[in-house]
Parts: sequence; structure tokens; C-alpha cells
Amino acid sequence: MPSERIPREAYHLRLFVTGATPQSTRAIINLKELCETYLKGRYNLEIFDLYQQPSLAKKEGIVAVPTLIMRTPVQRRLVGDLSDRNRLLLGLGLPAENQP
Repeated sequence: MPSERIPREAYHLRLFVTGATPQSTRAIINLKELCETYLKGRYNLEIFDLYQQPSLAKKEGIVAVPTLIMRTPVQRRLVGDLSDRNRLLLGLGLPAENQP
């Protein structure tokens, strides 16, 4: 449940996936759901399929997918299907669920 402790900055997120693999699909679903819950109206999410844009992998230094790159409010990377909700929240600088 979103709280008043959530930062009010805009988020620019780039998610790198490979086609419609189960991991890529889960990462997209998990990230979109979290963004709509915690960052509604304050995020810009770009999704790139490295099968369609392979040169981006080298340009962005992608060595594993799915990879989430947070450009703002701070630069950070997360790798995996983003199914660990608390890890994703903390990675985005948001308070984890069930924290006092």
C-alpha cells in the first residue's frame, strides 16, 4: 500500500528484455503493476526488446536480461524478473512493504 513516505520525484525507467520469454514477461508485468501502484503519473517507462534493438545492449552495457535501469531520480540498475517486490521497491528508492 503506498504511503506518504514515497518520494515525489519523477522516475525515468528503461527496461531491457529479450522477446516474450517468461522472465521478460514477468518483469514487464511486475514493473508496470508496481509503477501504477506507487508512481502513478510520475514515471516514464521505456521497454526495449534486445532482439529488436541489439545495438542497445552494447551501448547500455547490458550483460543480463531483464535489466531495469533507473535514470532518475538516481541512476541504478536491477537485474532479474523483478518478482521480489520489496527488492524492487528498495531498488527504486521506495519504502519496502510492511515497514513501520
